[in-house]
Formats: sequence, structure tokens, C-alpha cells
Amino acid sequence: MSISNLADVEFGVELPSFTPDTKLANVKRFAVAAGWDSPRFTDHEAAKKEGLPGALIPGIMSQGFLSAMIHHWAPAAEIRKVDTVFRAPCIVDQTYHINGVVTDIDEDLGEVEIDLTVTNEAEETRVFGTAVVRLPLSRMDENDSGV
Repeated sequence: MSISNLADVEFGVELPSFTPDTKLANVKRFAVAAGWDSPRFTDHEAAKKEGLPGALIPGIMSQGFLSAMIHHWAPAAEIRKVDTVFRAPCIVDQTYHINGVVTDIDEDLGEVEIDLTVTNEAEETRVFGTAVVRLPLSRMDENDSGV
């Protein structure tokens, strides 16, 4: 179900989870576009020579996955803040699940707080945090052009 305004949001609801494309080719495209074309993000063997378990998914890419999940759930959402903690590296070519749950609704401000996680196949949390998003208060607000 797509959320269009604050009245559609329920406390405790889980956002639809998704599994992002973490293949090396996709991560490399992202790293190059972000200006982070470093072997630690684009080459497993070079990353291992740096003492890493493999090529890393850039943290800003993980944050992008979290933001994408929010916009899939609520396309009209204005993401006000994303605050993340990176507990362990996310490794390229591994499977991750992007998850969120509504933990607070501020009806006066039209804001929703969402707890966020990136988990691996072993269900270990690699990244966690919170997002604050603003939504229209009602259907009428969605159609208000401000004129």
C-alpha cells in the first residue's frame, strides 16, 4: 500500500522491505558517479589487500537504499533527516534487506519517525538508524497548490 498523507500512517507498521542490487557492476557505477572510484568499493581483491573482507558498499549508497524504501512506501514524503550508524561493513555481492518501521507520528508537524535497518542474510544488522519524514496532513493538503 502506498502512503499519500499522514492519515494513512499507522504506528508500528513495517514499511515494505526490499533487497537492493549490490552486485559489483552496480556498486561500481554508483561509486564512479559519486566520485568515490576507489578500489575498496570496486575491486574485491584490492579491498582484501587493505584488510577488508571484500569490496564495500559505500555508506551513502546504503543511505540511498533506505531513502528509496521510504519513497516507495510514501512517494509524497519529504525526507527531513536520515541518521545512520554503521555497525559493520556491507560487502558487495552479498544480499541485504532494507527495512523500516514507523515508531512515532507527530500529527501537529505532519512528521513520521521511522526506525531503519540494513540486515544481511544471517539477519545481522549492519546499518541502523532513524529517518524523519514529512507528509501532507490530509488528502486536501496533497491537492493544495499553494495558490
